[in-house]
Amino acid sequence: MSVAEPRRIVLFRHAKADWPQVSDHERPLADRGRRDAPVAGRKLADSGIPFDLALCSTAVRTRETWKLAVQELPQRPKTVYEERLYEASPGELIAVLNETPDDVQNVVLIGHNPGIQGLTDVLAGDAEGNTRERLNRRGFPTATFSVLTYSGSWKALEPGVATLVDYWAPSE
Repeated sequence: MSVAEPRRIVLFRHAKADWPQVSDHERPLADRGRRDAPVAGRKLADSGIPFDLALCSTAVRTRETWKLAVQELPQRPKTVYEERLYEASPGELIAVLNETPDDVQNVVLIGHNPGIQGLTDVLAGDAEGNTRERLNRRGFPTATFSVLTYSGSWKALEPGVATLVDYWAPSE
C-alpha cells in the first residue's frame, strides 16, 4: 500500500471492569462490560474497517474486552498484546504506533483512559461533522471508541495530524 492512502486508527477503551480484591492490572470485566464489549464489536464491524492489526494492553479487562469484541468482526486481525499500553500516556501510545510497519493500513488499539481519550484529542487536528462535540459532551466512557484517519508513514504519526471521523459510545 502507499503511505498516501488514508490509514485508520481506532482507539477503543476497554469495557466496564469489576473491582474485586486484585491488582489493577488483573481486574476482570464486570457483567455490564461483558454485555457492552460485543455491542462495541458489532459497531466496529458496522464501520466496515478491515483491521490489519490489533494492539491490546495486557491488562485482564482489555484482553477480555477484545476477546468478546473481535468475535463480532468479519475477519480477525493479527493481535499483539503490548505491556506498554497499560497506563500509557498519549505520547507513549504514539511511540508504540510509530513502530507499526507501513504495510499495516488499519489499526485498532485497545487500552485505558485517560490515555485513549487523550490520544484521540492529541491526534485529532481536525474533526468531521459533530464528532468532536459528541466526544466532548459524552467523554470516553468504557467500551467507547474513536476513529481517526491519517495519511503518512506510521513513523511520522504525531500530534494534530489526524482527522476524527467517527465516535461511538454505548448508551448508559
